[in-house]
Parts: sequence; structure tokens; C-alpha cells
Amino acid sequence: MTVELILVKEHNGVQFTTSTLVSPRETWGKKIDFLLSVIGFAVDLANVWRFPYLCYKNGGGAFLVPYLFFMVIAGMPLFYMELALGQYNREGAAGVWKICPIFKGVGFTVILISLYVGFYYNVIIAWALFYLFSSFTGELPWVHCNNTWNSPNCSDLWAFNNSLNDTHKSTPAAEYFERGVLHLQDSEGIADLGLPRWQLTSCLAVVIVVLYFSLWKGVKTSGKVVWITATMPYVVLTVLLLRGVTLPGAMDGIKAYLSVDFLRLCEPQVWIDAATQICFSLGVGFGVLIAFSSYNKFSNNCYRDAIITSSINSLTSFFSGFVIFSFLGYMSHKHSVPLDKVATDGPGLVFIIYPEAIATLPGSSVWAVIFFIMLLTLGIDSAMGGMESVITGLMDEFKFLHKHRELFTLFIVVSTFLISLFCVTNGGIYVFTLLDHFAAGTSILFGVLIEAIGIAWFYGVDRFSDDIEEMIGQRPGLYWRLCWKFVSPCFLLRLAYAITPEHEHHLVDNGEVRRFTVSCSSLFT
Repeated sequence: MTVELILVKEHNGVQFTTSTLVSPRETWGKKIDFLLSVIGFAVDLANVWRFPYLCYKNGGGAFLVPYLFFMVIAGMPLFYMELALGQYNREGAAGVWKICPIFKGVGFTVILISLYVGFYYNVIIAWALFYLFSSFTGELPWVHCNNTWNSPNCSDLWAFNNSLNDTHKSTPAAEYFERGVLHLQDSEGIADLGLPRWQLTSCLAVVIVVLYFSLWKGVKTSGKVVWITATMPYVVLTVLLLRGVTLPGAMDGIKAYLSVDFLRLCEPQVWIDAATQICFSLGVGFGVLIAFSSYNKFSNNCYRDAIITSSINSLTSFFSGFVIFSFLGYMSHKHSVPLDKVATDGPGLVFIIYPEAIATLPGSSVWAVIFFIMLLTLGIDSAMGGMESVITGLMDEFKFLHKHRELFTLFIVVSTFLISLFCVTNGGIYVFTLLDHFAAGTSILFGVLIEAIGIAWFYGVDRFSDDIEEMIGQRPGLYWRLCWKFVSPCFLLRLAYAITPEHEHHLVDNGEVRRFTVSCSSLFT
């Protein structure tokens, strides 16, 4: 549908009339579609495998003090800023910079980052799908050491209580992931990748097909998919928690998760971990929030949306900690080892430690299916957000693509699939780690910094506040304006140096900040 836009201008008493045909921008079918899409994107795998471990490592409940502090002074203001920016300008990450064209390069930067994050993020979802298929069996394949992929170093964890302390031994679950799924033993390094493995390639293809049919018609289709993908994790987390708290040792794990040690707040690393977690857990800087909000109605209350969705994201992280540590406490109790021997973060938690715990339960296959369905839904809607950022951003910049949304979406997802094939070879984990290490570290931080400076100092906080008042009828308070102009940019500028040792500060200038990345190398040591 198109509408005729008529512009009337008067010059020296003479009126000039021009008209043009414009297509009205698509909007979300329902307000809840937008909220679920934002929540689904922001709440991803890191909420399960990262935050609970940081909380446990950094003083338990005391960690919430710096976490909430940085949430209020930086996380929410930046989240609010991106939602308002996209909604007012009704463009993707590059198009919004018509307000200050010199910063358009920042828009293309975040689009590019979202694109190549998809090259490896979809592989994680493919791993989860592979595990899901493997769970439909009477006995889970990571229980014993009598499989074709096992090495002589494999020791049955259930009968070998000290194996976690033995550097020469590996557990059945660890070998299943490293040798049965990734086939690391068949590669000598990144120079010896080999061909894509058909099992993982098939799983990756399924993921790509799901993404395509979720995105091909725009927010009208993706807004319906998130009703499942954004809500299912909460159902599964609740079910797992109800099962977890009944296990022996579960309460010990939860107590360790919540134990308050305020003395830890005197350590700079605790505050640094909290700042880093906030910066990356909300998903600012990927262009996704801008893209999603650009499909809102102009008068939508983006201020309320920012408060609701960012709060739900943090509460989900906190809630997932109870689920994770109830099972870690159970593992600690069952094998008579200290909790810190089983507590970990990253992919090792969800693909090694947690499957080990599930394998010991009655009806373990059922619990494994439930758990990996949760991982799939956590990953799918986050991947949808990243792809939508790319599609919307480029379509809004190159208007002719609007007529070919289905074909352009197909081009993006197929291109992503072809490049992701490098990550499902025998040596694919080396490519995966390389992408993970360099994809969204300092680059995202720098992008958000320039974005905040562009809005606050070049476009102007006052003008930006006028835009928000025009949309929602309420001008942002002094607090928000101060955060946008001073606090948030300073927070972003200092964070890169704050998390890097002084003798490595030159690495920041070269775009490498090691503590921004979730390295997979720890899985293989």
C-alpha cells in the first residue's frame, strides 16, 4: 500500500505544492510482539552461562551492588537511547544517522558486526540442536567411555571421584563434546580444517531454514515466532528449578550462589566484571534495538519499554542462577568435590557440566530434551535479532531492496550459512574461537561510544529530548540527559582500559580486549 504525501510551502506569498508516493513503514502486529522480540534478543545463552558464575565468583549477593549501579548509570540510559533513536527516525542502524550524516559509518559498523557474529553464533545453536537429537535415546551418549570417539584417557566420572583433579583424565561428557561432536582429534590445527561434517552441517542448515522463515516476511512473522522462542525458556527454567531444588546438595549450591561477601566490593575486578556484564548483556551496539524499535508506532512509550525489558533481562540472569547452581550443588555433593571444581562459565557449562548432571537423573533423556530445547529457543531469537539488524539496516539504506524482502533475506541467510561451514569442520572450533575472540569485543564498545557521543554532543541532548517529547509527550528528566551526555560516554571510554592490564594497553588501541571475549579455549584444557 502506498499513500500520497503532499507538501505545501509558501514563498513570497506564493504557495508551491509537491506530492510524492511513499510506502508506510510496517509496524508490529501487537505491542507484545515488540516487547517479546526485544526480551528474546537480550536474554540469550550468556544469561545462563555467564551471569550466575560471575555472581558466585564475585561475592555472591554482593555482586548485585555494582551490577545494579552500572545498570542504572549506563545500561538503561544506553538501552533507552537506542530504542528512542530507532523509533523516532524509523530507520535501521545506518539510516538513523540522517540526523548527523558524518556518523553514518558507525551504523554500517554495527551492521557488519551483527553480520559476522551470526557466522559463529548460529553454530552454537547447531551444537544445541545436535545434542537435542542425540538425547532421543534410552541412554545418553555422554554417560560412558565405551564409544568409538573415546580416548584411553576417558574415565567414568560416576565411578572416578577424583577425575576432576586429574589433568590426564577426561570425562565422558567432555570427550563427547570435544571428540564426538567437534571431532578435534581429526584436526591438527587451523591449517588442517578438513571438510564440513555432515551431521553438524545438517543441524546448521535446519537452524538457517528456521531463521529464514521467521524473518522473510518481516516483523509480521518474527513477531509471532517470539511468542514461542521468548517464552519457552522461562517455562523450562521454572521446570528445571523445581527439579533441581529437590536434588541432594542443591541448597548448598544455591547458598554458595547467594552468599554475601561485601569485602569483595573492595576489589576492582568485581566492579570491572559487573561493568562488562552490563555492557554486553543488554545487547546495545548491535543495531538490533534500533531496528526493532523502528517498527513501533511513532507515539509508542519507548521509555516504559526500556525500563521493562532491561529489568526483565537482569531478573532473568538472576533467576537462571538458581537453576544452574542447584544442579552444580548436586554435582558437588554427588562426587564429593568442592563446588569451585564444577562451577564454570561459557560453553563448557551448558555442553559439558550440565549434561553430566542431567545424565545422573532418572529419566535423563527427558530432562536432556527439555534442557536443549531451552538452549535452542534462547539462541534462535537472539540470532533472529542479529539478522534483522542486518536486513533492516541495509534495506532502509538501499530502498529498492524493500520490494525484494524475501530474496534479500534468503541472500543474507545463505551467505551466513556458507561462511559458517568453516566452523563445522574438524578444525572448525579454531575458526569459531577466532571469530568469537575478535567479533564483538572492543568494536562494539567503540561503536556504542561513538553512537553516544554523536547523539549527545553532535546532534545534541536537547534536540534528542525534544524528539522524545514529540513521541511520548514527556521530556526525559535531568538524570537521563546527564547520563547520555557525560556518564555513559565516560563509562564506555574507561571500560576498555579498566579491564586490561597496564602492560597490555597498547592492545586496546589495536582493537583487542581479551576480557571482552568468551573464549572456548578453556574447554580443551
